[in-house]
Amino acid sequence: MKRLFSLALVALMTPMMALAQSATMYRTPYCGCCLGHADYLRSLGFEVDIVELQPEALAAMKAGHAIPAAQQGCHTLMVEGYVVEGHVPVEAINKLLEERPDIVGISLPGMPMGSPGMGGQKAEPFKVMVIGEDDEIFAII
Repeated sequence: MKRLFSLALVALMTPMMALAQSATMYRTPYCGCCLGHADYLRSLGFEVDIVELQPEALAAMKAGHAIPAAQQGCHTLMVEGYVVEGHVPVEAINKLLEERPDIVGISLPGMPMGSPGMGGQKAEPFKVMVIGEDDEIFAII
């Protein structure tokens, strides 16, 4: 009986575990590395919709979310109400979604070589920052 219950529970949970995490990426039509980050996230189970904005509209969106200039990346990802700025590794995004802190979101400032969607080799651990907090590190990956 216990085994039957366990099998039934697994059967019920499997469709929920298979659901992809939805995200929307806002980018300019002139940047190719953003598409690399979207492909990276898709390969890890995310459904990523891409919205192309002109640079002025993307800048206005970033300002509307109070993303400081020093924390801005080339694209902005919206995931479950959080802002994910730049080429943030999935480990940090998953941590954000699991912990659900009371923050605007997270950022990997700049476009570091070796980050998801960027070419080159990773030279040092990535410091994923809390958006709007100058020195608050969310995760080191």
